[in-house]
Amino acid sequence: MTKSPSRSLPPTKLRRGRLADLDALIALELEFFTPDHVISRRSFRHFIDSPKSALIVADVDGQVAGCVLVNYRHGSRRSRLYSISVGRDFQRRGIARQLMAAAERNARQRGCRFMRLEVRADDAGAIALYESSGYARFGRRRRYYDNRIDALRFEKSLGRPNPA
Repeated sequence: MTKSPSRSLPPTKLRRGRLADLDALIALELEFFTPDHVISRRSFRHFIDSPKSALIVADVDGQVAGCVLVNYRHGSRRSRLYSISVGRDFQRRGIARQLMAAAERNARQRGCRFMRLEVRADDAGAIALYESSGYARFGRRRRYYDNRIDALRFEKSLGRPNPA
């Protein structure tokens, strides 16, 4: 009997995204989106440098396995999970949950009390992940995505922000 790949996977290290990750981040985007719908290199550069964003990378043995991007608005207690992705070779190993937990910690540290997100109404896997992570649906945006797919809106209370 052979070992399960998930058991032999090196540990996941979560860290801030950096400019050296740009090629890997674009490659990760291209696994799931068409070239005209990926986050651009320029946008990733902006998110990496912006105080209004947190780009957290899941690093497995020096390889970008996934990332989560959270955006913040000055003075708001709500954060927005803008994007989360895990490479196909790294899925089903808990990396998405680790990234979400890191995003929520980051939001709490910034004084946010809520995390919001939108997800394609036809993405059952992502919806199940969000619901099992404590997110509650509060709305719908009609024809938000390409092909006129609706977006479901979710929110999670993060509790009281951490004292500074």
